[in-house]
Amino acid sequence: MATLAELQERRRHDLRLTPDRALQTLDEAEEFVRDRELVTRTEQSALPSLYEACHEDPYMPASRGFGQWPETKWPWFGELADRDGIYALKILRGKHILVSEEVAALLDPILRAEIERMRTAGEDDWPLILDHLAAVGPSEIEDLQEELGLSSRAMKAARSPLERCGVIVSRSLAVSATAAGPHPHTTELARWDQVYPEPSMTGGLEDLTVAAVRAAVVAPEREALRWFSWNWLYRKTLVDELVAEGRLYRPEPGWISAAETAS
Repeated sequence: MATLAELQERRRHDLRLTPDRALQTLDEAEEFVRDRELVTRTEQSALPSLYEACHEDPYMPASRGFGQWPETKWPWFGELADRDGIYALKILRGKHILVSEEVAALLDPILRAEIERMRTAGEDDWPLILDHLAAVGPSEIEDLQEELGLSSRAMKAARSPLERCGVIVSRSLAVSATAAGPHPHTTELARWDQVYPEPSMTGGLEDLTVAAVRAAVVAPEREALRWFSWNWLYRKTLVDELVAEGRLYRPEPGWISAAETAS
């Protein structure tokens, strides 16, 4: 089995953490997402980061937030989300992440269960939005607000946890400049089971955890129970169980790798 030093070196290569491995084209970035299968927008954990792999100077070096995004390659995240078999979800505790078709299949049973949980969780607007989307299909957010009689504030309050749990998926749509005024874009909301209509019949939290560790090559063990939004699904013994099953491997105390990566 590989040592921690060997895994960290492999991580630097596979996650393109050195400038000589910088992503040069959008097609190359797509290959990166499909290879890693699970990629964050910005660097925020051991998971692969699209913008980190770009190695491009920030748009506004003296600012924070959006200003730290790559100067010319910042649109790549949204453009990749529009490609077939790549899904953009806010399940990274409210932050966006791109996942491949393979990881989407692992997520599917979790997200379908979350749809049912949030339809019966006692929040009035959650079932209202989910049932309406089920009836009418994916909808632009302005239409949804008007049809449901929700204020912008109420829609935002309900939408955030639904997206955070992966129950609804949003995407930006271009609209006519005349209709939209100075910002010719709107947002379309869809239920997960409309974006991914055929149940995968496989996957779950254990499989997703292994896939996430595999994407990182090697990661601090403490992160494995913190990456995703569903605190209530995690159990403290999850990593120990996956190690005992031979699916995860500890090269050193406090570090984990997917067994297939480390072998």
